[in-house]
Order: sequence, then C-alpha cells, then structure tokens
Amino acid sequence: MLSDSVKAVFERASAGQLNAGAMVPGYSPSDVRLENRNPWDNSLIGSVYSGSEATVNAAVSAARDCFESGAWSALEPGERKAVLLRWCDLMEQHADELAALDCVDAGKPITECLNTDIPETINTCRWYAEASDKLFGKIAPTGPDALALITKEAAGVVGAVLPWNFPAQMFAWKVGPALTVGNSVIVKPAEQTSLSACRMVELAHEAGVPAAALTVVTGLGENTGMPLGLHPDVDVLSFTGSTEVGRLFLQYAAKSNLKRVVLECGGKSPQVIFDDVYSLEEIVNDVLSAAFWNMGENCSCGSRLLVHASRKDELLGLIKAKLADWKVGNPMEPETMIGPMVEKVHFDKVAGHIATAKQEGALLIHGGGTPDLGAGMVVEPTIFDGVKPTMTLFREEVFGPVLAVTTFNTEEEAVALANDTHYGLAASLYTADIRRATRVARAIRAGTVSVNCFSEGSIATPFGGYKLSGFGGQDNGLEAFEQYLETKTTWFAQ
Repeated sequence: MLSDSVKAVFERASAGQLNAGAMVPGYSPSDVRLENRNPWDNSLIGSVYSGSEATVNAAVSAARDCFESGAWSALEPGERKAVLLRWCDLMEQHADELAALDCVDAGKPITECLNTDIPETINTCRWYAEASDKLFGKIAPTGPDALALITKEAAGVVGAVLPWNFPAQMFAWKVGPALTVGNSVIVKPAEQTSLSACRMVELAHEAGVPAAALTVVTGLGENTGMPLGLHPDVDVLSFTGSTEVGRLFLQYAAKSNLKRVVLECGGKSPQVIFDDVYSLEEIVNDVLSAAFWNMGENCSCGSRLLVHASRKDELLGLIKAKLADWKVGNPMEPETMIGPMVEKVHFDKVAGHIATAKQEGALLIHGGGTPDLGAGMVVEPTIFDGVKPTMTLFREEVFGPVLAVTTFNTEEEAVALANDTHYGLAASLYTADIRRATRVARAIRAGTVSVNCFSEGSIATPFGGYKLSGFGGQDNGLEAFEQYLETKTTWFAQ
C-alpha cells in the first residue's frame, strides 16, 4: 500500500501542481518556464523555471558572498554537523514525498524510489555529516628549527551538475561532501528532473543551512550548465552525465579560470561469467539487476554479458524465465519494475540501438518491443545474442534495458573482451576460484569490480571510473572530500 504522502504527490502531479524554480537569495526569476511532463503518460505535472546566465551569475555571487562571510564556511565542524543531521532528519520525515517526486519526474518505479533511492540519499548525507568533525590535517617531518602543518580548506564555490537517472541520489553524492566541509554549493539538476533537488534544498534551509550556502539553478544545460562551467568565480565543477557533455565542461574550465572539474561519465560495463561459477541459479538475479535495474538508465549498468560458451544456454534460459517476474508498466504502481524511458529523445535513442543491433546481425532472443503503454516510451527488457566486439551494441552505451551477450572460451579472452571498451566504470565477475577472481579483478580496467555479485560498493567506498568513464576525482568514500578541498602547507620557523 502506498502512503498518504505518496498519494498526495501523485494527486498534485495529476493536477499539474508540481513546480520547481531557481532558489537564489535576492534573485527574482522571470516567468519563463519549461513544461514538466510525466514520462509515463506525458501528462503535465507542472513546470520548471527556465534559468539563464543571469540566474547563474546571481547564484554565484550569493554563494561567494556567503563563503567569504564565513556564515557556513567558518562554522566549527561540529556546528555544521548538527545542522546537517537536522537536515537528514527532515528528509527522513519527508522520505515518501521525495520518493514520489522522483517517481513522477523521472518515471522511476515507486517501490525502487521508496526502498533504495531515498534511503540511500539520506544515508549518504548523514554519513558525510558524521564525518565532518573527523577530518584531520597532518604535521610534516622537519628538523627542530621548523614546524610544518598540512591542512585542508574548503575550495569555495562548488557547482554540482546532476543527471536525470538518479536525481536524489546524485544530489547527495555531490552536495553531501561538498557542503559538509564548508563550501557554498550551487546545484544544477537535470531539466527533466528538478523536483526532488528543490525540495531537499528547501528542507536544508529549514534545518539551518544558510540560503546562499546551498542554492538551485534550474533550466536547460546550455542556459545554466554552460554558464556555471564558464563562470570565473566557480572553484569546482562536479558533473555526472554523458561523456560528450563532460568534455564540454573541460573546455569551459580551460576557457575560464581552470576550475577543478570532476567527471563521472558513461560506462559499458561487462559481466563476466566463467565456466566454474558455483551456481547459475544463485547469480541470475544479480545478472538481471546489473542489466535491467532502473530500466538500464544506469552508468554502471552491466550491459555486456560475457559468458563462457559452455554455460551460455543454461544462463540465458534462467534469465528469460526470471524476466517474467519483471513487470513492465506504470511506475506509480508498487509492483512495477520497469517503467518508461525518461523522455522521447532518449526513448528514440534506445529504440535506435535495438534497430541497429538487428541490422548488424545480432540475434534478438528476448524482448525488443516498445509496447504501447502510457505515452509509448516503454522499452521491454531486451537481449541480443551473438554480439561481436565490432558491433555498435558492444561498443556504445545504450542507457536502456538492452543486454548484449558475447561468449568466450578462455580466461585471457574474457579479460580482453572486458577491457575492449573506451569506458572503465564498473565490472562484475563470477567464479568459484578465488585465485581466478583475484587475477581477473586485478586485470580488468575499471573503477569498481564486484566479485560474485553486482554492486557499486557502499557509501564508504569510492566510486569512479577509468578512461572515458571518469576524470578528476571520485564520488563516495572519504576520497570524495578531496575534490572539494584545497591543500595548504603552513611553515613555521622556530
């Protein structure tokens, strides 16, 4: 049963009353707005303020003034911790509301939002808040005539540009560590999914975070994201999204103030199944989750299934049987596991990949349809067999529920196939041989390798990629703090 809070959001969405806008102190936005539509049925759920360079300039000015004033940055870490923990408590009180906002905004299944996305969002912010007064500097070794301190300081103004696939979670991954250490943070959510970010910022202000220490600019990327990347008074820009847009942020930094840029971009992650795997029945749910969780709209999606030729038929039989339990349909219904693509442009892209795979000779063995449900933007869980390394489906990120199956016969071949990609975000491998697991995990060029499971790790482990998947830093773990801090040496003569 859905709670009253969830139902209330759904009712407001049906009435077109879910609106989001710029949250910048002292800034009066114009009345230019973008329609915000439900990906499931294309109904109008509200509107989003269409920001501009002027919006970004106002946000940066307010953020810089706040940082320099010390209203947030100069607080004793324990004081910031107390405020942030109050914020987490408020988010917990409004968890069902936040889950429902992501559901109607992104087309994400409500059960997944309730059970995973929002609990993990709150856990992330709470974890970083708890760490705020546990970060220590160092004393460097010197002779008796000097004392050398190595300390960390907040970088200043941070721009956080978010993707649409995990609106609340990616907000927490960036805002959590950046705000905890005293930066002023400007959030630019994806124009398709701004609702939960705006609501979480409202709750942060209610908890006591200064309004200018955490602001929101909404709108199209070219109108708000680009000015944020080009602004000379932004010190750090953290972006999660496509590799294509990530390249642009590097250009913006080069054209402006050489701001630090942190990129978490695409992936084409392999799932490697060896012939000695202990039990295909035990791993099939992990394999399915890696491929189809969140409709495949996941940068660490295990979209390439590399399986030993002797185990392929058995594994594919289990996968197809289990997929019967994955209900495709309305994301607002609790039993739904596969909802719509986030927007028509993306739906067309995913459908195009399916068409190209057929044209290039891959064998469609499951799904492939786009059933006329809701607004017609649903893609069935789809599996292609006989995918060769030269095919587009093997090489390009689909970001949809499409699995490419390729066989191998030796460990060396498996590793070569796994690494035959421009990406390197994540990988999974399954084997009963601990020595093989160690060898292969070491050989795969990826930021996260899970063994006998599908996992991105936890909030305590850094998440980031090799090659085109990442640049400049990592999310999660204590390592995430580094991208939002400057290192200072203070040398005292004795």
